Amino acid sequence: MYGCQQNLIKDSKCLPFLEYVCATANKLINCGIYLARQWYFKKGYITEKYDLEKELKQNQNFKFLFAQAAQQTLRGVAESFKSYKELSKKFKKGELENRPRLPNYRKKGGLGVIAYPKQALRLKGENVRIPLGLKVKAAFKVDAFLLPFPSNLDFKNIREIRILPRNGCFYVEWVYKLEVEPIKLDNEKVLGIDHGLDNWLTCVSNAGTSFIVDGKHLKSVNQWYNKQIATIKENKPQGFWSKRLSCITEKRNRQMRDAVNKAARIVVNHCLENGIGRLVFGWNKGQKDRINIGAKNNQKFVQIPTAKLKDRIKQLCKQYGIEFVETEESYTSQASFLDGDFLPTFGAKPESWKASGKRVKRGLYRTQNGCLVNADCNGAANILRKVAATLRFCLKGVSSGALTMPVRVCYWTASESPSL
Repeated sequence: MYGCQQNLIKDSKCLPFLEYVCATANKLINCGIYLARQWYFKKGYITEKYDLEKELKQNQNFKFLFAQAAQQTLRGVAESFKSYKELSKKFKKGELENRPRLPNYRKKGGLGVIAYPKQALRLKGENVRIPLGLKVKAAFKVDAFLLPFPSNLDFKNIREIRILPRNGCFYVEWVYKLEVEPIKLDNEKVLGIDHGLDNWLTCVSNAGTSFIVDGKHLKSVNQWYNKQIATIKENKPQGFWSKRLSCITEKRNRQMRDAVNKAARIVVNHCLENGIGRLVFGWNKGQKDRINIGAKNNQKFVQIPTAKLKDRIKQLCKQYGIEFVETEESYTSQASFLDGDFLPTFGAKPESWKASGKRVKRGLYRTQNGCLVNADCNGAANILRKVAATLRFCLKGVSSGALTMPVRVCYWTASESPSL
């Protein structure tokens, strides 16, 4: 299993080298895409892994990069065409809704991602030596440059590095081998997750625990970002962009990535601490595509990176041996968990179906006998009930107390506020 860590490069001495290798990689990617597209249009042939590097060995962009980095770049192009081929097969079988498109050219004068395998790297003190190739050495009398190596990683475990240009910044992604000690978990203990806005993740388990990952701070970050963008773009032509907009966008993106990583870690740590071996995530595919909850709420909901959070939780679950289950969440917010209401699937609701309880106000749900519980906890518990029969686990541990008083966790401070 492999992990990766991104580091922002702040050393100004490295920037000219990073710009050079990424600009050259961008040109080489376009050369590879052109050749692969011509093969496809004229012969109907989809390029294989090593085809492009064999054909483009004499290309100037290939020669002015380190050979192994150039090969990795072209193999990435070949992978994108291979993905197009597989997606086309799924589309023809009716397994894919939208028709896939051939990989298109990158923007002229842009910067591309470039990767260096471990074999090309050398550790020199606290830095890693990145080679530039023989042609660069002959032309500019420079054969390599140095990047700071993160102190929390072991160079022996590094397998590859990727240089990522993004919004005027450069990141180095360190790919390393990950070794995790096995942890004993109980598959009879299950955690259900219902996602939202103010309550980003509401989690309820059959082990008697419940908590909410607060999402209000994330909404605030997005609101401030949108306000800044709107102010700068006021009275500007359509498509206007500037360095200031790039900086603001990159800062906001870093905050989103930080939130995703911290929230995912909170959920997985809870599972590890309580021996929970299964996690059920409520998710309706395509829910953001045709959503219509008003202009303001649409913007708030669509900009929250919940899909990335779900994928990150799934990655961590695989790392620690937690079984990850994704299920549709139709009618989980309307039905009453404590009353045992029937849970229909979307499009298959009986005409006579009616929930026993109802949401009386924001965040509060009243059951048939008048018991008041947290509305999102009720939804998370119903998500567990959706798959309880299939996965064969017991729901007796989900108490009314867990549904009434969940702990609110603030991911940005990693602390807990008083119970709701």
